[in-house]
Amino acid sequence: MKITIVTVGKLKEAYWKGAIAEYEKRLGRYCKLEILELPDEKTPDGASEALEQQIKDREGERILKAIKEEAYVLALAIEGAMPDSVELAQKLERLAVDGKSHLIFVIGGSLGLSKRVLKRADELLSFSRMTFPHQLMRVILLEQLYRSFRIQNHQPYHK
Repeated sequence: MKITIVTVGKLKEAYWKGAIAEYEKRLGRYCKLEILELPDEKTPDGASEALEQQIKDREGERILKAIKEEAYVLALAIEGAMPDSVELAQKLERLAVDGKSHLIFVIGGSLGLSKRVLKRADELLSFSRMTFPHQLMRVILLEQLYRSFRIQNHQPYHK
């Protein structure tokens, strides 16, 4: 299975890069992982709602260009379904059995995802009703993917 993470914004801090590298290494046993970092738009302080929408739309266009047509897209959105770790593992396993060989997870920028990206997604997925920085969300997503593969393969992992 190929998993692509399309994310808005770059990692700058070494501690995020270290965590990502560790999970990339761990996931290498289970899938072909690709992370596509797309540039974010700078949002000025006090930006109007209209300007924020324009920023989300510009970021959304970049995201949509990065999505392969045949891929199954799971967009991370606060209003998405909130499975537990076992349910996520089962979902990924079902997708594989159903022939979905390329999954794309989308992490938006600081303003979230555009309506067009949300519409393109096959599913909306949430890890919490809280908002997290995209750098941390990337680590959480990778950890949960790793946990999912461990669950699917009946391998031990911290509970």
